[in-house]
Amino acid sequence: MELCQCCLIALKPGTKGSITQIGDMDPILKRRLADLGIQEGSSVTVKRYCPGGGPVTLECCGQLLGIRQKEAAYIEVSVS
Repeated sequence: MELCQCCLIALKPGTKGSITQIGDMDPILKRRLADLGIQEGSSVTVKRYCPGGGPVTLECCGQLLGIRQKEAAYIEVSVS
């Protein structure tokens, strides 16, 4: 099985991955995402993309949440 490493917004809806790295973003936002379960080692599933560059809906730790595509570009995931 081959692992692919890419940013979160490159995944298609329904794809699962494991967060490998969270890039250089605002520390307050990074802390807020960690409080919601978005941190290195977490499993995440892309549920949908909103049209017009809107937020990305993710499932992580049993909850659904939306983050801006700008911030999702900083999150690197590995997909098996």
